[in-house]
Formats: sequence, structure tokens, C-alpha cells
Amino acid sequence: MQINVKAVELRELWRSYKVDGDERARERLVVAYSPLVKFIAGRMASGLPSHVDEADLVSYGLLGLIGAIERFDLEREIKFETFAVARIKGAIIDELRSLDWVPRSVRSRARDVERAHAALESSLGRAPTDEEMSVKLEMTVDEFRDVLLEIANSSVLALDDLWTFADPEGGGGQISVLDTIQDPNAMDPENEANTAELKDRLADAIESLPERERLVIALYYYESLTLREIGEVLGVTESRVSQLHTKAVLALRSRFQTAPL
Repeated sequence: MQINVKAVELRELWRSYKVDGDERARERLVVAYSPLVKFIAGRMASGLPSHVDEADLVSYGLLGLIGAIERFDLEREIKFETFAVARIKGAIIDELRSLDWVPRSVRSRARDVERAHAALESSLGRAPTDEEMSVKLEMTVDEFRDVLLEIANSSVLALDDLWTFADPEGGGGQISVLDTIQDPNAMDPENEANTAELKDRLADAIESLPERERLVIALYYYESLTLREIGEVLGVTESRVSQLHTKAVLALRSRFQTAPL
């Protein structure tokens, strides 16, 4: 994504704000990087219910952008855009969660699907099919897929959610996919080792998914394809891709919640 301000002008704005404390320079930085907020808000809006206004997402994201500008250290060897993306997304997600727009019935159905998936996976020794899930949940296959779509439409970056895990010694903790991504600037060997171990466990969990669900996860999270683009690759509708994505995420979540480390 291109920022519509020349690099030399940006450098001067950063110097004016960080070195001279010029508040007008900060305002100009916000304007310069605002297209990044609109880009992120647009991508997030595509996976949210229609009643969620993209303009609201932009306003939430701007708060994250302002915070990122204030906290950014010019001495760090990292692009500002890389630094800002997580904070913009985080501001949007925090605000959406504070609004609690997801109906309790949808949250309850999501928990039911997770429990059913965990129980079937344990008894079958493999990932259950849609048909097996629908029988377990006492609904038709079409009803089950409608539930997956409903859950998908109420989810905000599902892989950003915290997953709880337990270990054989009675301890435990929480992880998200973001926690498993290695920070190239990290210097703590212990943290690097823990991150590598969690990445291995996540990779194993993804590998256990059925082929189509595994492919959806790979294309969506690692290749950054949209649901529509993934549908074109698989030769299915966008809604079917959304169902596969939601089923995969719930399967991964149930595995991390039930399988001891």
C-alpha cells in the first residue's frame, strides 16, 4: 500500500514531531497514514455483519494509529507501517468487543460446536465431517452449515482469540496464533524457544485438519487471499469457504483447549 506523501517529507514530519515536539507534524502524520487505517478497516469489515459500519471501524482504527504514532521509536529498525498495523487492528477489535454486538445465542452455539467437535475428534480419532457434526448436534447438514456462517459473521479475527491450554503438571496458560509468530527482533532465547514450540504445536494441529480446511487456513492466513479468492481457487462459493474457515478455526480452538501440552 502506498502512502501519499513522499518519503523525504515523511522523514521531516517524523523529525519535527519526535525531535521538536511539533503537534501539527503529528496531525499531518495521522493524515499521511490514514489510508492504512481505511485499508485495514475495509478488510475487517468484509468479514463482519452488515450492520457494522465501516466508517465506525475507521474511527476506531484512527485511535490506534494515533497511539502508534505517539509510541513509535525512530531508532528501531522497523517500518512504521509494520509497527502500526497490529495497533490499528487491536484498537478496532477492542472497540468491537466492548460494544458486545454478538448475540449470546451465537456465542452459545459456537461453544456447542466446539464441544461437539472435541468430543467427536476424541472418539473418532480424526476430524469429524459435516455430516457427523450435524448428527452430534441434532440438526441437518444445512442447518449446521448455516450455524457456521452465523458464527463466521460474528467473529472478529478468530485466530486472534486467546486459547486456553493445560499441561500434565496442572499448569496452563493462553496462546493465540499471533503469539506463535516469531519476532525477528526478539533477543530472549527462552521466549524464542517457547515460541518455536508453540508454532510446532500449531502446525501439527493445522496438519490434522481435513485437506480443504487446511488449504483454506493456509490461503487465508499465510497467503492473505480473500474468501472470494479462495472460493475461486477451490471452485466453491464464498459462503462455503466461510463455512470451511469457521469449522477449521473451531476445530483448532477445541484442540488447544482439550489437548494437554
